[in-house]
Amino acid sequence: MKSARVLAAIAGALALQTTLARYSIGGDTAVDLVLVVVVYVALAAGPVTGLLAGTAGGLAQDALGGGLVGVGGLAKTLVGFLVGVVGAQFIVAQPLSRFVVFFVATLLHAACFYGLYALIEPRGFPAVAVLTQALGNGIVGVAAFQVAGMLPGLAVARHRRQRFKRRS
Repeated sequence: MKSARVLAAIAGALALQTTLARYSIGGDTAVDLVLVVVVYVALAAGPVTGLLAGTAGGLAQDALGGGLVGVGGLAKTLVGFLVGVVGAQFIVAQPLSRFVVFFVATLLHAACFYGLYALIEPRGFPAVAVLTQALGNGIVGVAAFQVAGMLPGLAVARHRRQRFKRRS
């Protein structure tokens, strides 16, 4: 059941990312939703699940995005595993610490991605675009954790209200 939810989240992020890609400025996206899902899953479920989510999300994003298949997959796999290890070793429960993890994970992903591409065909490192994306990923990632934390409470409250209405 957990793997089905992870795959659904990756598919939803891919669908939303490809839909919003036409609104990007200069070809750079402000948020990498697939990376946000990978980091979220790695923090919530651990390094192995983060590794698998990174592999699936990265390869799917590579296949849909064109270019070399595998570069983004390898970068997201590495990030998913390392974030899962960090999440297992340290307490990453406050919004600021989660923001830092999302921010640093985006920088690590960009370093891996552009580093691998530099081995194949040299190109520049878009520092401003990467920092903007890291900021966007941090904000969206923290917001995702906040919304997910509120959802179980809302569902329980709604269930109690419905149960109370049936009794009266």
